[in-house]
Amino acid sequence: MEKPVTNVRNLLAGTLALTALAAAGCGGSSDASGGSSSDSGGAKGTLSLVAYSTPQVVYDEIIPAFKKTDAGNGIGFKESFGASGDQSRAVVAGQPADVVAFSLSPDMNKLADAGLVSKTWADTPTKGMVSDSVVVFVVRKGNPKGIRTWDDLLKPGVDVLTPNPFSSGGAKWNLMAAYGAKSDAGQNPAAGLAYVKSLLTDHVKVQDKSGRESLQNFLNGNGDVALSYENEAITAQKKGSKIDYVVPDQTIRIENPIAATTKSKDPAAAKAFVDYALSKPGQEVFASWGYRPVDASVLKANASTFPTPSGLFTIDDLGGWSKVNDSFFDVDKGSIAKIEEDAGVSTSK
Repeated sequence: MEKPVTNVRNLLAGTLALTALAAAGCGGSSDASGGSSSDSGGAKGTLSLVAYSTPQVVYDEIIPAFKKTDAGNGIGFKESFGASGDQSRAVVAGQPADVVAFSLSPDMNKLADAGLVSKTWADTPTKGMVSDSVVVFVVRKGNPKGIRTWDDLLKPGVDVLTPNPFSSGGAKWNLMAAYGAKSDAGQNPAAGLAYVKSLLTDHVKVQDKSGRESLQNFLNGNGDVALSYENEAITAQKKGSKIDYVVPDQTIRIENPIAATTKSKDPAAAKAFVDYALSKPGQEVFASWGYRPVDASVLKANASTFPTPSGLFTIDDLGGWSKVNDSFFDVDKGSIAKIEEDAGVSTSK
């Protein structure tokens, strides 16, 4: 049986204005369009950062701070933000990238398989990760529907938003959180899968392309609850949105990788940027936007903001990403892929 809610956070009233600027590959910053931005043409050259959509606010601060260091002085940047799976496939297809940051390891492994990232990208003190998070329930101010547990999402009349797992890494985390919570971290697969089927079939009417688009849809007034990253909820609150969020006792630890590519035009600068993102100043920026730092000292300093859920589990508890992708998301034989197909949701990548 699930325990009462662990954590519901509040912040000031206001509205969130998250603007997705158009144009893939050119123009201003974008959060979900795959567009690129920033001050290209630095005196020492330009680094291309290709990342998933949600940490744009973090890199908007980390990049200027890095440029004030000796290693970053004179370096320009081009940035591209979008759904993690789409971004990974774009780099494999030829999009230039010096540094890549994705929402889950399989998207990084696609690049490693293509020779674009070192096969040993995860052999670091942080296992290749730059930030952690957990899956939470984002709810309306005051939580009018009383959403406190996973079972509450299946109550009659509760509309849930979560993105499409075949374009969004965040969606995979969401669904694995749901599956793990209701399967006792994988010990009862049938129960977990039955829950996911009921959730997707009966309560999720819209599946946006990325986690950022899905949360924006919720902030625009659609749905009663959005499955999202804890950091997305904190970012929305920080920007003044009228929301609360609930950290369920049973949830999954999200792990977000970063790496310099093997095709970087400036490998030294690319590595220096990755190192800065992992440094204490870089990790403090991640923490300020609601990401759980991978730097132990920064995490300890922010312990009150990031309590550990009593039933926290990891993707490894569910068999690891290789098994999870094969069993649940393989378009030909995956159980969740079949649920999505039957519901008329696109599983094309």
